[in-house]
Order: sequence, then structure tokens, then C-alpha cells
Amino acid sequence: MNAPWSERRGQSENAVVASAGIFAMATVEIRRSTLASPDAARLIAALNAELHATFPEPGATHFSLTSSQVEAGDGAVIVAYLDAVAVGCGAVRRLDEATAELKRMYVDPAARGRGIGRELVAALEREARMLGITKVVLETGTRLAPAIRLYEAMGYARIPLFGEYLSSPNTSLCFGKSLA
Repeated sequence: MNAPWSERRGQSENAVVASAGIFAMATVEIRRSTLASPDAARLIAALNAELHATFPEPGATHFSLTSSQVEAGDGAVIVAYLDAVAVGCGAVRRLDEATAELKRMYVDPAARGRGIGRELVAALEREARMLGITKVVLETGTRLAPAIRLYEAMGYARIPLFGEYLSSPNTSLCFGKSLA
């Protein structure tokens, strides 16, 4: 059951029942996790590989996130499971009393287009609210059009680059959203 979603595609749980024209509905579950968990580590490794391939220029990728930044009271790591297989992840880390940053957002390419990214962002926003956060910010890459569309559709607006992203103005876009 822990095989990547891409290895399980086509199994009966998500099969199309052609004769009846019925699509079986997959079950998505969002669970808290840790950066060191096998599922989160596998997904983050896949994210890093995809980002390195998309942004090969030096200094274009920003992978900084430590376990202490996502401990209870300061942030959270979550993993999305589709029919009990880990297919997506994300994290939220406190930047100050009122602001948190979404980090490490990823959905396995074989599971994209199912609303999992939207569910991850909504779950991370809930985690931020539980921390007392009133503003969420994030960075995404200039070449990640689907991510940009997702964030804009969820009410995020462009903001100036901040923090470590100031060093990559040609490859980074930053967004923010009020949770108040």
C-alpha cells in the first residue's frame, strides 16, 4: 500500500467502469506528519528533483526548512494520501507572531488535477489559523504556472519578494493572503 501513486494507477479502486460510465471516487486524507517520516521524505525528494530539473540555474531553488521550524506551536508538516498512498505534502512555518510561510508544497505528477493541491493549501491555512496566524505568504517558481494559478484561485495576491527569495528575482514569485 505504500507504493507511489504512479505505480498504483489503473488498479481497480480508481478504475473506470466503462460499461456503466462510472468513475470510482478516490479517498483523499490529509494527515499531520514530520519532515523525517518516510512518506514526507520521499515526496520532498521528488519535489527537490523536479525543482532542480525545472530551475537548473544556481541559486534558483530554496529548500531551507528544518524540523524545529515545523514543531508544534511553530508550524506543521502534512501529507496527503490518496487511497492510503502518500501523494502530496506541504508545510507551514511561523515567520513572526502574525505571519507564516507555506513551504514544500508538492503533489505527485500522477495524482495532479484531482484537487489535492487545493486540499493541501486549505489544510495548511487551517494549521496556520490554529497557530494564531493572520497572514500567510509563500514563494513559488516563475515557471510553475499550475501552482501560480492554484494560489491565485485560492485568493493569494502577488507581494514583493522577501527573505531568501530576494536572491532569486528571475525565478521566484511571492504571494500573500490574509487569514483575518
